Amino acid sequence: MAQDEQFPAAQSACDEYKDLERQMSQPQVASNPDAMRKLGRRHAELGVIVSAYQEYRRICDDLEAATEMAEADAEFAEEAKRLESQLPDVEEKLRTALIPRDPDDARDTIMEIKAGTGGDEAALFAGDLLRMYTRYAEKRGWTVSVQSENGTELGGIKDIQIAIRAKGNPAPEDGVWASLKYEGGVHRVQRIPVTESQGRIQTSAAGVIVFPEADEDDDEIEIDPKDLKIDIFMSSGPGGQSVNTTYSAVRMTHIPTGVVVSMQDEKSQIQNRAAALRVLKSRLLAMKHEQEAAEAADMRHSQVRSLDRSERIRTYNFPENRIVDHRTNYKAYNLDQVLDGDLQAVIDSDIQADEAERLSRNTA
Repeated sequence: MAQDEQFPAAQSACDEYKDLERQMSQPQVASNPDAMRKLGRRHAELGVIVSAYQEYRRICDDLEAATEMAEADAEFAEEAKRLESQLPDVEEKLRTALIPRDPDDARDTIMEIKAGTGGDEAALFAGDLLRMYTRYAEKRGWTVSVQSENGTELGGIKDIQIAIRAKGNPAPEDGVWASLKYEGGVHRVQRIPVTESQGRIQTSAAGVIVFPEADEDDDEIEIDPKDLKIDIFMSSGPGGQSVNTTYSAVRMTHIPTGVVVSMQDEKSQIQNRAAALRVLKSRLLAMKHEQEAAEAADMRHSQVRSLDRSERIRTYNFPENRIVDHRTNYKAYNLDQVLDGDLQAVIDSDIQADEAERLSRNTA
């Protein structure tokens, strides 16, 4: 069929989609949550292509039939014109769906927020960012769980690590990583600190690090237990004071890469070990994908931004109630609403820039 010849990748996606549905219907797979999660993630990714291709084929088939009947009936001639006018948009939608996505888009996300320059004010701003992302996650129907936290006496955040997770198997464009991968970098705030008696505006900063969360049984990353150095210590709270009398906190070091993960917020040492190992796998997965992209000389826009920690990506100006994203030149005067979780318009500016770049690269 000519339609299949024009979009062979779409037909291949349909074939794989049907095969995945067959696998997911097997009892041994349906009873395995990990297997279902992996297959479901790919199923959701292909579903976007399948839906666009089915619409394209329907328009083509209807147009062909209407054209054949047009000479005998004027109404079919009008219908053929209407369908023909729809075809370019449907083809463009299919071409866009066929552009390779970030393979991690449907994954959940680990986020770290760290106070930067600015002392107590930076720590308070880090707390504001935590609230902003928590509220945003709530609006999206995602869950947020704290994995480790180091606070200050004034109620700020020195550093915190959270896991943000979607429910079920979302389509790639609805995945946590698909939106939050743009948040990595330096966030700058301009405001009068609560500790400032002269009423002077101060500039301080906080850093955000994000990476896709690896599955517990992710076969992309294998860790040899001999490559791990594990230290056990007491959990600590604001100011460093001990918050319990048992050695339940865990510091895990991956010797080959030097990556260090600390976990203390779970109830037991065993739970903290398991949580630390999952975060370690997530970090190593992000490093692996970064290396693969660099070797292919095809680093994704979003990954470049999120992995370059020195880059100031956004400014939050309190006196003017203004927020600016420096990568897309997005500017709005609703900072109070953004900090309350209305972050989607800002993120959308990054998504649109990313999609435009992928589209131009795919058609070059």
